[in-house]
Amino acid sequence: MCGRYSIPDPEEIPVHFKGTRIGYDIKPRYNAAPSEELPVVVNTGENHIELMRWGLVPFWAKDTSIGYKMINARAETLPVKPSFRKAFSLQRCIVPAGGFFEWKQVGKVRLCWSLRHLARQTGERTKNLYHYHNGTKQASRDNS
Repeated sequence: MCGRYSIPDPEEIPVHFKGTRIGYDIKPRYNAAPSEELPVVVNTGENHIELMRWGLVPFWAKDTSIGYKMINARAETLPVKPSFRKAFSLQRCIVPAGGFFEWKQVGKVRLCWSLRHLARQTGERTKNLYHYHNGTKQASRDNS
């Protein structure tokens, strides 16, 4: 589960997803957080990119602040959990991200655990390389 993510090159989103940009002018983001308006790819016959708020407010919610808590879901429970079932079946989108990260408290120190795609750094497009970083150690895994 991720609590933050990065959008290092938002200008490439329409190019990569062959979509048109609707109503946003966004700069690179390296700390995208829940409740913020962020670019997503929506398909209503053709791809277009628009800003949406990160967080799910279920139809039954009395208070929209519940959306701050509902930012992640497990893939295996999406079709069965009442909170996500309808959105999963009817309202999908792609969330373009250059990396994901989460903060973890270890004693008195907060460490950042991140996952980013190495193709952006190396220019290599043939392998699925990921870079894991926990604030002190770095390791790469080749998932090709």
